[in-house]
Amino acid sequence: MPIAILGPTASGKSAVAVVVARRLGGTVVNGDPYQAIQGLAIGTGQPGEGEQGGVPHVGYGVLPLSTRPNPMAFGASVRGWLSNCREPVLVTGSGLYLRGIWGQLSDLPEVAPALVERVRHWGARLGTPVLHRFLAAVDPVRSSALHANDSARVQRALALHLATGGAPSDLLPGPGTGIPEGWRALVVSPSREHRRQRVAARVAAQVGAGWPDEVARLLAGGHADDLLALRPLGYGAWVAGGDPGTVQAAVVQETQAYAKRQATWFRHQLPQAPTWDPDAEPLEAAFLRLGVR
Repeated sequence: MPIAILGPTASGKSAVAVVVARRLGGTVVNGDPYQAIQGLAIGTGQPGEGEQGGVPHVGYGVLPLSTRPNPMAFGASVRGWLSNCREPVLVTGSGLYLRGIWGQLSDLPEVAPALVERVRHWGARLGTPVLHRFLAAVDPVRSSALHANDSARVQRALALHLATGGAPSDLLPGPGTGIPEGWRALVVSPSREHRRQRVAARVAAQVGAGWPDEVARLLAGGHADDLLALRPLGYGAWVAGGDPGTVQAAVVQETQAYAKRQATWFRHQLPQAPTWDPDAEPLEAAFLRLGVR
């Protein structure tokens, strides 16, 4: 029976997945599309050899930088990884991509590249907050689920609206939205204050591990367009440059806002999933809620 370890970024879910997989003699399977991409190891938090703790890991750094993540296509890839693993332990913080992995998204229509480029041009000229207000006018449900500065998702939603004439939120729900039959799930859920502290510590550790140098190598390798298209969390601030301390503070703020949205999603969309606070409860409590001996 597969297990899903879920939760916001910096919650410690990857470490929990390692311990659970070790106890089961299983494999940690990546469910984060950006951790699956090569060249983004530090900034996306791909677990290093020491963090893997001798437990097999699948799906990290296996896709080229030219990849453009799609919830349904990536979900199909992850299902393939899961099917080839003994006692798989999925770990992800993305609710949308989790739906894709669990086959809970409707087929989305193709969007003409010209429409995508048109919306991208609007974003460059007007700014993402303005596009977010446009989205709110045509789809209040989807706009309320997105941060006003989440350029990639706001633009994708507007492009879907232009392609279909309908509300993007009407296209996303699929067959079932709960925990699929046969799955066990746990949401790693630190308190708000601890979540903020964890994010700041994580970003500091990533900077210490060479995140700015990773970005510089990508730019020197001619991957500026890939980073612009992918928009992985935090990378845009390093690409823009400036005082390193100021950039780090901006990345912390961006990541904290993202982690807050993730926590809200899991709380509202998977209320049936048991939660575990890593800063207030022993690890055995997590095992108990998962039914792991």
